[in-house]
Amino acid sequence: MLRWRLVFIVAAAIAISYLDRQTLPVAIKAIEQDIPITNEQFSLLQSAFLIAYALMYAGGGKLMDIVGTRAGFMGIMLFWSLACASHALARGVSMLVISRLLLGMGEGGGFPAATRAVAEWFPIHERSTAMGIINAGTAVGGVVSAPLIALVLTYSDWRAVFLLTGAMGITWTIWWWRAYYPPEQHARLGDAERQMLEPVMRAGKAERDAPRWLALLQLRQTWGIVSAKFLSDAACNFYLFWLAKDLYDARSFDIKSVGAFAWIPYAAAGVGCLIGGWLSSWLLTKQVSLDRARKIALGAGAAVMPAVLFVPSVPVAWAIAIFSLAYFGQQWWSTLVMILPTDIYPRSAVGAVAGLIGCAGAIGGVVFGELVGYLLDHGFGYGVVFTLAGSFHVLAFGIICLTIPRIAPIAFSARAASSSSSEVIV
Repeated sequence: MLRWRLVFIVAAAIAISYLDRQTLPVAIKAIEQDIPITNEQFSLLQSAFLIAYALMYAGGGKLMDIVGTRAGFMGIMLFWSLACASHALARGVSMLVISRLLLGMGEGGGFPAATRAVAEWFPIHERSTAMGIINAGTAVGGVVSAPLIALVLTYSDWRAVFLLTGAMGITWTIWWWRAYYPPEQHARLGDAERQMLEPVMRAGKAERDAPRWLALLQLRQTWGIVSAKFLSDAACNFYLFWLAKDLYDARSFDIKSVGAFAWIPYAAAGVGCLIGGWLSSWLLTKQVSLDRARKIALGAGAAVMPAVLFVPSVPVAWAIAIFSLAYFGQQWWSTLVMILPTDIYPRSAVGAVAGLIGCAGAIGGVVFGELVGYLLDHGFGYGVVFTLAGSFHVLAFGIICLTIPRIAPIAFSARAASSSSSEVIV
């Protein structure tokens, strides 16, 4: 089926984005031989990425709604690939900060574009499975990053890492431009699949103009998902950016050891993406309501996250196993959270809502990342940090249950689409 082939193209883009953002954390020891970097400066580098990522996540979602998924995704991939390659030009921390800002600006549009692609090509009962496959791209990028970067560093210097990963993104844009069109315009869409997607295409054509941000922000559903994403991505970005540094600093690993072991949690994350998305879709096929199918899967993902509290007090083999469980649960959770906009909002608003919740998640990463850097540089240690990170997903799930008593589509009136007021029909 054509729609599933397109999902793998989108997943490849997400894999490249996570490979790009992992280049600096994994190569940090090699970079420090040329450019000394303290823990607080390392936090600044991650914050630079996440601040730009947050702003462009919101703006990128709106951009996708305006210019469309095909052109929008190609443009942001070109931008972030060039930004990734620009790290190779750095001669100091300030130049690295600029490159991280540019990388964040580009990558911020990735998931809004992916979410729009799912809304364009999939009926409701298949969307969480499709998003699970796309979200598994994050795991592929993570799995590949540590051993690939270690291999490149064995034969070259750290600058070559950024040039290689930037070239991969530019190559992807050619593939995307040749392969992706909306279903209404795709010449290779077969008659049977076109007929199956007719309700999806008809729903898209029937929608009015996209609601404004102010109208979206008047809804408790929006604030519920935004708040949950702020908390869960605070933990997620800590795992993403600090795993390799924890192995370097607290476990005395070298670059080769990180390359040998740091990929394991990302492999577990990929399994979590697929199982979490599949479980929710399977429940829907068993006539479980949309609300229960999503919340059962979300709750199961959140339930495993407190295990990270034990990481600082166990041997390294157990620490990697617990990290793997946390990555598994986080990406299980993330798959379901990212599909909620397609369940609740009209397609004309999906990009904007995905952008808002992604922006909140990135801000959560900035706030917690700065706190982590401060705590570690002032002697608090990783125990306090993991205690905080391990509680965020459970709290986030509680917020979703309180603010969204029933997950169901809402309808905006014509007045809501063109003004700051909205009428919600559930």
